[in-house]
Amino acid sequence: MKELPQYKLIYEQLRSKIADGEYIPGDMLPSERTLYETHHVARLTVRRALEQLTTDGLIIRRQGKRSVVKGTPKGVGILSLTGTTSALGSPNLTTHIALKPELRKWNEAFTFSIEPQEEAAGCIYFERLRLLDDVPVFYDITMLPNRNLANFLKLDLENKSLFDTLRSQYQIIITGGIQQIYAIRAEKRIQDAFNVSAAHPILQLNRKIDTNRPGFHIYSQIFCVTQRYGLIGEF
Repeated sequence: MKELPQYKLIYEQLRSKIADGEYIPGDMLPSERTLYETHHVARLTVRRALEQLTTDGLIIRRQGKRSVVKGTPKGVGILSLTGTTSALGSPNLTTHIALKPELRKWNEAFTFSIEPQEEAAGCIYFERLRLLDDVPVFYDITMLPNRNLANFLKLDLENKSLFDTLRSQYQIIITGGIQQIYAIRAEKRIQDAFNVSAAHPILQLNRKIDTNRPGFHIYSQIFCVTQRYGLIGEF
């Protein structure tokens, strides 16, 4: 992995402190002056880091004042660009790998078109079961283009955020996306994963997520049981 630019190092450090609870909602971050003097960087470098935190919804910037840590969204952030783990907080959410990442040829991408360079590179395919307070809530199938993801097949994704992993390990940042939502009757393996009857309603989300890397999209199909939780949509 290439060495990160200075602004990304500051961004990752502040993000980690927010995630770990060192800064809680309502807290003020250190001033820009304190940050650039502490890190021995230019003021512009600090501002780029704060802009990224603002884009991620982690802080609120106020003109002429210090930035304030934003509260964690309530409900399930599966529709949010911040991702499920960030939206709920890792203590509440656990991730079990139902099928480890493996290389495949592209057959389809959940009704979405695949970029030619993505199809030529091949597909990294894996499946995960997500639980909230030990109750199965999501079953997601993910496909990534096998482009410049060194050692991805060896990564431990158990109880990890995919978006955080792509950002911190490969500098791939989510920039937008499109999703389709259906109400369905789940097939047998999804019923078994959620421990529900054949008549139980399930939400199915097909997503094509854009990133800052040209010719690199995240394709996913997510099955949800949501009667205990609300879904948040902030695209």
